[in-house]
Amino acid sequence: MKTNVGNADRTLRLVAGVTIIALGVVFQSWWGAIGLIPLFTGTTRWCPVYLPFGISTCKKE
Repeated sequence: MKTNVGNADRTLRLVAGVTIIALGVVFQSWWGAIGLIPLFTGTTRWCPVYLPFGISTCKKE
């Protein structure tokens, strides 16, 4: 897997993932499990949705 998630995108995904999971715990809702998706894509730096569109937020060197 080639990384396609840049630093700013990664930070945003990690913060959003943790926030969604925390809200799910606070409100005792299974919707918090959706927070695992941005958390996973932020930690692996790979987003499968970006692939068909050829999107990459990584800096070009």
